[in-house]
Amino acid sequence: MTEYVLAPAAQACVPVEGSSALFPVRRIYCVGRNYAAHRREMGGDDRDPPFFFAKPADAIVVPGDAVPYPPRTGNLHHEIELVVALKGGGSNVPVESALDLVYGYAVGVDLTRRDLQNAAKDKGQPWEAGKAFDASAPISAIKPWTGPAPQGRIAISVNGTVKQEGVVADMIWNVAEIISEASKLWTLAPGDLIFTGTPEGVAAIVAGDKIEGDVEGVGALSFTVG
Repeated sequence: MTEYVLAPAAQACVPVEGSSALFPVRRIYCVGRNYAAHRREMGGDDRDPPFFFAKPADAIVVPGDAVPYPPRTGNLHHEIELVVALKGGGSNVPVESALDLVYGYAVGVDLTRRDLQNAAKDKGQPWEAGKAFDASAPISAIKPWTGPAPQGRIAISVNGTVKQEGVVADMIWNVAEIISEASKLWTLAPGDLIFTGTPEGVAAIVAGDKIEGDVEGVGALSFTVG
């Protein structure tokens, strides 16, 4: 029996739709600026290879858990995203077989301390303080999936007013391409989540706001910022 000098941290997990089993999270990769209109609103207009950043696995917030307003920010933004959950992995995965690695999909929100992210950008510093903080990745239950990736409506509302709305089919890099590109940088593995980018309309939220997001055919999530 293995002995530890400290009690190991609890495994981060996401519920699975229609099952009592849980999806264990290994890593969270996120794709930046993957919708053309959002790329323009953030200051770009091209189709460079997708760029990635990461969040810790324990940034996940499952349905029903609290989403506190984080410290050290006055400009917290919502970013609604389709999330890919992987059942397989590997390196240099061909685009043609990338969807074979997919276990299912979920709805996620990439919460961003925009003021801290922008300050880091201005100084050429890493983004962790702006992106990889506690409770920065609320997520719905994962819906098991086979076949082509979702292509439908993606939207988020704040206190009943729609703030972001688009279609997944408008992603610059589609799900298969994202998986393939990520596998050129890391060895992907079962349990990895990939947040695939957000459409235009990102905006600030404050404590007390009710957030509701959905991806057509995949699911929905809702939470109130604490």
